Amino acid sequence: MQLKKIPVNFLKKLFIALLVFGFLYSVYDGFHGKTYEQELAADSAKQNKVTPTKNEIKEEPLHVRAQLQPLVYTTLSSEIPARIQKLPLHEGQTFKKGQLLVKLDCSLQEAQLLKAKASKEATERTYNANKGLFKLDAIGKIELENSFSESEKARGEFIYMTTTVSKCNIFAPFDGKVAEQKAREEQYIQPGQALLDILDAKEMELEFLIPSKWLAWLTEESAISIHVDETNRDYPAKILRIGAKTDAISQSVKVTAIIANFPELSPGMSGEVKFNMPEETNKSMQNGTTSP
Repeated sequence: MQLKKIPVNFLKKLFIALLVFGFLYSVYDGFHGKTYEQELAADSAKQNKVTPTKNEIKEEPLHVRAQLQPLVYTTLSSEIPARIQKLPLHEGQTFKKGQLLVKLDCSLQEAQLLKAKASKEATERTYNANKGLFKLDAIGKIELENSFSESEKARGEFIYMTTTVSKCNIFAPFDGKVAEQKAREEQYIQPGQALLDILDAKEMELEFLIPSKWLAWLTEESAISIHVDETNRDYPAKILRIGAKTDAISQSVKVTAIIANFPELSPGMSGEVKFNMPEETNKSMQNGTTSP
């Protein structure tokens, strides 16, 4: 009996079909997929997984964001209308208490002061002369009193002009630095116009909000520190005051702390304030009795 010869095209098609089937089987995890026993073991492990208790959960460090602000700062402004004659310091420069910061052109005010001084001296001489004449009954009492009133009026004008001229020079109220220059030399300014922002960076303060629940253990004696982003260093700080009122919506309290002088620090820098919680409070929190 003679066997029929299998066509070559049929063998080629069969080989291609086997290749496609093997590729699809591998894609759908046929070769490396999990067996039924493996899937059953995985489901059992998920069901038996135990959620860690509060004691096993690692407590996150307590910290809040804060920004450095100068403890002493102010804006100097003019009290009289005048032209700026001199601004000896610029932004970033330091000064000492009592140093001249702004000099105004007060030529007109100084001339008025001389006039007021002359009027004051003249009326005083008239009043003194009238006192002698009154003793001699050469003038009446009303004339004497009128000369006294004129003398007091001139004296008041002299004091007013003296005070006005004293406003022509603005001196530093404390040791510090010029933060911002808001006017320029030769500029004509009006009363109340801002001229310079100055600050004292020897001591700076931090203002931040804490959850009101922290008041159970946080006091003014609590030790804190701040990690400043710009310097990547930690600095000790001291709580200055704790707000007396809790915000009803956010359940937070404002806290102000003070940080000593460090040359590399400047107002405007920011970082994270870290708190050292008392050990007994930390234990009670982990046991679930309190929570920050």
